[in-house]
Amino acid sequence: MLAVLAVAVCAASAQPAHASKYLKIGIYDDAQTLYGPIDQSMVTLKQLHVQELRVTLYWGGPFGVAKERPRNATSPTDPAYDWSNYDRVVRYANQYGMHVLFSVYGTPGWANGLHGLNFAPTRGSDLRNFVLAAAKRYGGSFPDGQGGQLPPVKEWTAWNEPNNPNFLFPQYKKTSKGWVIQSALDYVKICNAVYQGVHATLLRNERVACGVTGPRGNNNPSSQRPSVSPLAFLRAVKKDGLKKFDAWAHHPYYAGASDQPTTKPVGARGNPATAVTLGNFTDLTKLVTQLYGNKRIWITEYGYQTNPPDKLFGVTYAKQAAYLKQAFAIARKNPRVDMMIWFLLRDEPSIGGWQSGLETVTGKHKPSFAAFMRTALANQ
Repeated sequence: MLAVLAVAVCAASAQPAHASKYLKIGIYDDAQTLYGPIDQSMVTLKQLHVQELRVTLYWGGPFGVAKERPRNATSPTDPAYDWSNYDRVVRYANQYGMHVLFSVYGTPGWANGLHGLNFAPTRGSDLRNFVLAAAKRYGGSFPDGQGGQLPPVKEWTAWNEPNNPNFLFPQYKKTSKGWVIQSALDYVKICNAVYQGVHATLLRNERVACGVTGPRGNNNPSSQRPSVSPLAFLRAVKKDGLKKFDAWAHHPYYAGASDQPTTKPVGARGNPATAVTLGNFTDLTKLVTQLYGNKRIWITEYGYQTNPPDKLFGVTYAKQAAYLKQAFAIARKNPRVDMMIWFLLRDEPSIGGWQSGLETVTGKHKPSFAAFMRTALANQ
């Protein structure tokens, strides 16, 4: 009897160690949803069996909600706020049975001394108040103006790739004691503000992911384009006082066209690798565990570009489909990962844009379209 019980206990405890109990699969493509032909895109996303739709919730900028400083910043009805684009997205997503993941990003000029979107707010309270207003509006009971309520948004991320100067600047700052990782100091303020704003509603089941880190960083403040590697960034925010979040998010992109999802990154000149791709994703999981315990892990952006049209980083259509299937299988086997988002739905038309879509720029399906569909369907 004891032997049978021991076997049963071992089987029950072994299951979580080998696979994620539930993996949400999604798409991130603002051009086709937030400010694109969402009525057409949603039909396609439904066909793909998308469960999760990542959308950038711009605080400032051309698509920003708060182009002017609100007088009552925690109220979603303040006249300075324009939520129309986001109301539309959450309505469509709800209609087609998808969850929305809002990625809060972009500081308005009035909140950081007229610097760019990628500069942190001067006061974290301004960001917290905005996020609280957003969380109230999308809490599930806010009137939609049509006799009903706006659908709820339960999942949020704080910023996007804060270890990348394109999204958070500056990355380093020189002090009398030497260089400090300024992006980590600023990000602690950003992440705390988003976490506090969402959870101040006291609603249940809201989750906030911090990190949202890019896959690489040179850790060289004297370089022409300083950036911070994801593991160094994680250690820095811990040291600088980041304490609370519900999940840690990362973008484990491959390095070169010859890399498969299982390929481990190689360090320069024999040095240890600083990148975190799917090939060494356990390095990130281990460090998150060491610093923060058994937190959930979200892969909020991933993809393979294709050649054609990208001749530098692109892979063949067939390889993109095969690597997509392999990448999602890797994520599903990791018991800590419960979300993976593919970038993009459709290739970007601009020169230098991303070409990782499941469709070409003209809307033609690549083989990865069917591969994604089968993967998502099997996951449900």
